[in-house]
Amino acid sequence: MLSQINSMGLMGIDGFMVSVQADISNGMPAFEVVGLPDNAVREAKERVKASIRNTGGVFPPRRVIINLAPASLRKEGPSYDLPIAVAVLSATGQLCINEPESSMFIGELALDGSVCPISGVLPMVISAYEHGIKKVFVPKDNAHEASIVKDIQVYPAAHLLDIINHFNGNKPIKPYIGNADKLFSSPPALALDFCDVKGQESAKRALEIAAAGNHNALLIGSPGTGKTMLAQRLNGILPDMTFNEALEVTKIHSIAGVLDKETPLVTQRPFRSPHHTISTSGLSGGGVVPRPGELSLSHNGVLFLDELPEFHRDALEVMRQPLEDGTVTISRVSATLTYPCNIMLIASMNPCKCGYFGDESRRCTCTPKQVQQYRSKISGPLLDRIDIHIEVPSVDYDDLSSLKKGETSTEIKNRVDRARRVQLERYKGLNIHSNAQLTPALLQEFCRLGESENSILKSAFDNLGLSARAHSRILKVARTIADLEGSENITASHIAEAISYRSLDRKYFGQE
Repeated sequence: MLSQINSMGLMGIDGFMVSVQADISNGMPAFEVVGLPDNAVREAKERVKASIRNTGGVFPPRRVIINLAPASLRKEGPSYDLPIAVAVLSATGQLCINEPESSMFIGELALDGSVCPISGVLPMVISAYEHGIKKVFVPKDNAHEASIVKDIQVYPAAHLLDIINHFNGNKPIKPYIGNADKLFSSPPALALDFCDVKGQESAKRALEIAAAGNHNALLIGSPGTGKTMLAQRLNGILPDMTFNEALEVTKIHSIAGVLDKETPLVTQRPFRSPHHTISTSGLSGGGVVPRPGELSLSHNGVLFLDELPEFHRDALEVMRQPLEDGTVTISRVSATLTYPCNIMLIASMNPCKCGYFGDESRRCTCTPKQVQQYRSKISGPLLDRIDIHIEVPSVDYDDLSSLKKGETSTEIKNRVDRARRVQLERYKGLNIHSNAQLTPALLQEFCRLGESENSILKSAFDNLGLSARAHSRILKVARTIADLEGSENITASHIAEAISYRSLDRKYFGQE
């Protein structure tokens, strides 16, 4: 007896169709799973046997072979439990599936037959829809997440018996009706506002520019100057995500298993702030079964690295290529996977180990050698990839005690949104969405300078010893400053301000 059931596997953030084929024949009792399964899939044999017996079914005392096709792709995780059980029950005639080619099954089984939630349901259901699947049977706790995909019927199953009763006509499962539009139209309100930050107007201005052009930024200042406070409020001035961006972010969070089942669609841009003890694989992604790291979990959002020099050097260096490419590739023996990581990197650091180098109110206790050693923890190539370097000075008492409220995040966001709309219109059809994504060829087209602007930039290039990458990033930042002011052309003042955000790497990282 032979049966065939549709399921889905994952490769990166995309799904691939898996045909679960069950063949039951005479011979010595055996239960084998073939088709390049990993250990979790091999262990499905015992879970499937127990769950079928504990739901009143009969596991055939014959030779049972399960093939997971295509055999060339590795099958990982416990999501094949449910389709294997359904394939066995179908092959033995214990349930009859009408039009099995239009249905898909995913889910982990407990020994009592309960269907347990799994990670990665959203990308699986999206791929199922793209492959023409009309009905998906998923764990009950994953139904809310799966319902984000429109025009596909989602059937939540809490128990294997629910599947059996559904197909035998005893008690059909009602399709789960979600409302993705309502989820997306009502993003959660932000509690942190820029008006709570006293003083630091120049730092706020720099972060506004960073948000408007999606530029990376480094905040440098003594302890207690408000670096973390400023960074934590950045999300409140970033443009709202589009529905496609929200889907991309949700897929990554679903695969990583960090998606809240009560909020199946991520509608707010991610803000990830890992501890400085994070490993290289924790930052970039990895593991025996490759999973997204903090770089990918920050996709379309902000990755905030507080106390940048305290991070492991190898962890910081692994970010260099992803920051340029917008993707991170993880190579393992089992697979080579690519995850997106189009992020805004925001980092903060003290100017020295004690934190008070250059501070007017406190004396630095570090020796010149200690200062240099502390700064050298951040390599020149990584620093070059940070567009804006922001000095955050100590706050005056008058600013701290003032009852006057500063600009709100909403007011700043309105200006950022206007600048982003200009960029979207300018780059329509070019597959880029912000000034930070400009390629060298596009820089020549959209960042042309006049004679006086060229003269200022040439002088800075020669005097500060800037690299070619720094030159490009100054042009991108100047383009963003012009967009914020509604200027079609980049003027001398825009270039001068952009250069001022690069001079800090010479002040703090230059030769002593």
